[in-house]
Amino acid sequence: MTNEELWVQYKEYNSKEAKDALIIEYVELVKIIAGRLYTSYNAHVEFDDLLSYGIIGLIDALEKFDHKKNIKFETYANIRIRGAIIDQIRHMDWIPRSTRQKYKRIEEAVARLQKKFGNDFTDEQIADELGLTLEAFSKLLGEATTYSVVSLEEKIEDSLNFDIASNVVDIQPEDRFVENEMKKILSQTIEQLPEKEMRVMQLYYYSELTYKEIAEILEISESRVSQIHTKAISKLKIALNDLY
Repeated sequence: MTNEELWVQYKEYNSKEAKDALIIEYVELVKIIAGRLYTSYNAHVEFDDLLSYGIIGLIDALEKFDHKKNIKFETYANIRIRGAIIDQIRHMDWIPRSTRQKYKRIEEAVARLQKKFGNDFTDEQIADELGLTLEAFSKLLGEATTYSVVSLEEKIEDSLNFDIASNVVDIQPEDRFVENEMKKILSQTIEQLPEKEMRVMQLYYYSELTYKEIAEILEISESRVSQIHTKAISKLKIALNDLY
């Protein structure tokens, strides 16, 4: 039975067998998304837990997807699966308050330097702004890197709190404007980053490489990739904050 036939059997005839077959068909997508988020969260959660949360998102996507609309299920499911995993991680609240506060300090320092220098400033300047040695700042970046990823994910999820994929025709003009503006700002901000930060963001988000793979390409350590990523994320989050 083809994929299209499975959708018809499930949606129009409520076939449990077709639904089970669709879950099996798309479970690999859940594994890919869960694996990527597992890397982002620095192994603070179990991969199997992320996979379970993602399966919940996949089932939700299957139930709510309109197979008659002109949109790929993979696009819709990606949003639902990521959203389900991130929601569960939020509820776990496993990131210490001290880590959140440390990242907030970095973000505030970056915001102040952006007003002075745009997006082009050094680690040394951020360390000076924080009143830290370069070594202490590098350690701080390492501690805050996990929360930086979570923070950006949450900001994007909150910004797109309308159903992008299932209601393409029904999206209100103001919601469409926010979506387009957010994409434009993210794209522009990434393009304005210093070359190494831009390269890390492109390799991580567009090429979907791991820190280890990026480190090999750029010939730097994984910890350095993590630090560069954290700095770049703080700039993106500040740009998104300015939209609201």
